Amino acid sequence: MKNVNQMLLAFFLGLLVLNGHSDLQAEPDKQNAGEKQKTKQTEKQEQDENSSKPALFMTIESPVGEVTYGRVTNAALSLQNEASQNNQTGYLILQISPGSSPFHQVQGLAKFLASSKLSSLKTIAWVPETVIGNNVVLALACDEIVMHPDAELGDIGYGKAVDRDEREFVLSIVEKRHNVKLSRALALGMMDPQQAVLKIKIQQGEGDKKQVESRIVTPEELKRLQDNMAVIVDVETIKEVGSLGVFSGSKARALDVLVQQLANSRGDLAELYGIPREKLRDDPTAGEAPQAMLIKVDGMIEPILETFIERQINRAVNSGANMLIFEIESGGGYLLSGTNLANKIADLEAINVRTVAYVPDYAMSSAAIIALGCDEIFLKPDAQIGDAGPISMNKDGQFEHAPEKVLSPLRVTLKDLAEKKGRPAAVCEAMSDKDLEIFEVTNNKTGQLWYMTEDEIHQSNGEWIKGQMVPESRKANLLTANGVRAHELKIAEPPVRDMDELKQRLGIPADVTLKAVGRTWVDTLVYVLNSSFFTGLVIAMGIMFIYLEFYTLTGLFGIMSAVCFGLFFWSHVLGGTAGYLEIVLFSLGLICILLEIFVIPGFGIFGISGGLLVLCSIVLASQTFGDYNTLRPGSDFANMTKTIGTMSASILTVIVLAIALNRFLPESRLMHSITLAPPGESPGTDEIRLDPELLENSGTLSLNGLELAVGMKGVTSSVLRPAGRVEIDGVWVDVISEGPFIQPGTEVIVSKINGNEVIVREVV
Repeated sequence: MKNVNQMLLAFFLGLLVLNGHSDLQAEPDKQNAGEKQKTKQTEKQEQDENSSKPALFMTIESPVGEVTYGRVTNAALSLQNEASQNNQTGYLILQISPGSSPFHQVQGLAKFLASSKLSSLKTIAWVPETVIGNNVVLALACDEIVMHPDAELGDIGYGKAVDRDEREFVLSIVEKRHNVKLSRALALGMMDPQQAVLKIKIQQGEGDKKQVESRIVTPEELKRLQDNMAVIVDVETIKEVGSLGVFSGSKARALDVLVQQLANSRGDLAELYGIPREKLRDDPTAGEAPQAMLIKVDGMIEPILETFIERQINRAVNSGANMLIFEIESGGGYLLSGTNLANKIADLEAINVRTVAYVPDYAMSSAAIIALGCDEIFLKPDAQIGDAGPISMNKDGQFEHAPEKVLSPLRVTLKDLAEKKGRPAAVCEAMSDKDLEIFEVTNNKTGQLWYMTEDEIHQSNGEWIKGQMVPESRKANLLTANGVRAHELKIAEPPVRDMDELKQRLGIPADVTLKAVGRTWVDTLVYVLNSSFFTGLVIAMGIMFIYLEFYTLTGLFGIMSAVCFGLFFWSHVLGGTAGYLEIVLFSLGLICILLEIFVIPGFGIFGISGGLLVLCSIVLASQTFGDYNTLRPGSDFANMTKTIGTMSASILTVIVLAIALNRFLPESRLMHSITLAPPGESPGTDEIRLDPELLENSGTLSLNGLELAVGMKGVTSSVLRPAGRVEIDGVWVDVISEGPFIQPGTEVIVSKINGNEVIVREVV
């Protein structure tokens, strides 16, 4: 019984323990859920605070002049006013560019940056590449300096000591102690190659109160400290006498001088200071209302649309626009056209034009690539972007992803665009590579969040800590994201609801109406002439006019034919499918045909070659070869078939019209008046009568010792089409047939001599 009671007691105790354990387990779950919720709220609050941070990014180009001074001071004072009103700290980030500038211009701007007028701003000098000379003073005047690890800063005097007045000004800027990493000794070393710079450690206090302090000093300052009995525990020479005072970002960071942080890109800057990436775009308007223009990119991305968009860009820039908004709504199209447009848009940054992609619904395939060429991308929350993998059609007619030889250069292009615009290259590449897995990574020093491939993480040598895989980059899947997710993946800005919110975010006044750049009559004509119907019509008319020119020999129809083919090539050059090669091939083909007809006797080699060259030039001018189309795989063969079909229809039309004209033209009064009638032929009759009196009075021609007269006979040396050569009494004579073509070796008679023109007909 006692054992039974003990067993029951143990059983009930076990239940209590289990119950208590479950309660204890449930409690941490609730705590974890609460902490997660709290973390999300904190992250959202931080994002809201960061988005409202007063911040401005500007590039100081060289040489610094009055325009640059006015632009920077006006923008800085405007930002100072905004920060003061909101009781916040503003961030003025100045990218210092290499180049040479007059010291007095640099002096004025540096004095302004170090003044108390910007008390609510933190000025940050961003040095992504090596800067030497007077421009270095601008970086020294800022509160903080951030450098690329490989960039260098210093050598203010270009290898020589700077003048005394300039040196005193720089030292006065340094002594204001805005930059705690900058010292008088370091500045002296940057201004004078003969100045040595030392890093020393000074011990202060004894026992538990002992402290060691690092200082940057000159040898003279070190001697004074030693004379004052300072305890020097370590001396390191960081710049020797005779060496240039230039410090790389990595070296300065290792010495804990000059720079506060290192950054590889503007994206790193954004992470370091908690500033939204869209605020680290160079604003050409410098605080003023931007001159914005809207360009719509819709429908299939193809060469005609590509050249149309390029013309719109050029018109907008020439009109003074400094902000271009591309409203993209397209499922994609030609890969080559997409990458060409993306690179064209990306290069606008060099001429201080800000580019923005606005995606209200979707930008897929090559349209997504175009968006990646813009400085900023704004999507609606549910809009989609991505799926930029090129596909082709195999021999069995099945769709398949393009081979590696196409994918490799595309990945290079996407990586270059990402690096130019401060986006994760891995995310952009995953849009085109279905097997590329990317991971969320964290910088082990700064805590920066980024996205990388497995190879990139490995190459970082532990700098980035690998996190979870991005689910959109799973195997056999091309990365596609909506507006919210695109922002999380750092390829787009926070989503916008509509165009009004976009204007607000870009600083465009609400009363400004953005109208898309319209088509001109040239654009409309190019679109019309590039359609299949009008292309065939123009070719048919060109060939028909050539036929009429041979029939009449007036020159009028030859000019009209040249106009037709000129319109064909002009429209296709502006349409993006033709270039110099096609025009050269067409010209060579035409020359060969003319040589065959009028000059060189032979067996038709020049004529056949010329015809093939003309055919090839027209086919090449009608389409772009070697491109992978993400919507219509195998389009090269399909377009070539379509082009040959159009030409065949044109030639068939010409044949039908020629048959009809041969029937009705001889009876037409208009054509009869301009048609060349053979001598002795009565108009409107088929009978040829050679009047003896006319033969006697038609004149003579002296040629190479031969007195050529009407009635003389000879033998054709080449085909008369209708021009050619005839051998008369051992002399070759250029003649024209008065009737149909005459084959070589045929006996002919001179029927008329008109000046230098000799007309013959076949002896029957």
